[in-house]
Amino acid sequence: MRLTDNDFQLFGLPETQAQDRATIDGRWKVLQAEVHPDRFASEGAAAQRVAMQWAMRVNEGYQRLKDPLKRAAYLCELRGAPVQAENNTAMPPAFLMQQMTWREALDDANTEAALEALDDEAAQAETAALAQVQRLLDDNHDAPAAAAQVRALMFIQRFRADIDQRLAALEA
Repeated sequence: MRLTDNDFQLFGLPETQAQDRATIDGRWKVLQAEVHPDRFASEGAAAQRVAMQWAMRVNEGYQRLKDPLKRAAYLCELRGAPVQAENNTAMPPAFLMQQMTWREALDDANTEAALEALDDEAAQAETAALAQVQRLLDDNHDAPAAAAQVRALMFIQRFRADIDQRLAALEA
């Protein structure tokens, strides 16, 4: 292991979007056991600091790899097509229309059933978008198109979080 390894190299995984979560979790546990600062308690403060850096690096990699959206954004970046969500908000017109329709439906939804139906629809769109990202990255090797899809996924996840907030407000 080297600190300069990318997350996939660090975890010994192929650089693909398609990953098995149990494999990622298992690899994280193995790596944490190898670098945990407690293992270096008898080796002094310097060794413990290095171990802490490694433990932080492993945890950061784990956070990126375990989340399909973060993993996709990371792969786009590794392949030279950073998502740049804060600077690039361009979306296809059909997606923007879908967002407007969803937002209007969210504004009008005032029952738990209506909100859950809207969330189900958004969840299906999220699943389809994740599958498209995987095809773009793993099969087509089209990182720029995948980056655009990742930006759309970010909108969908934000929308679903807004639905969750509305549901929580209804329950309160």
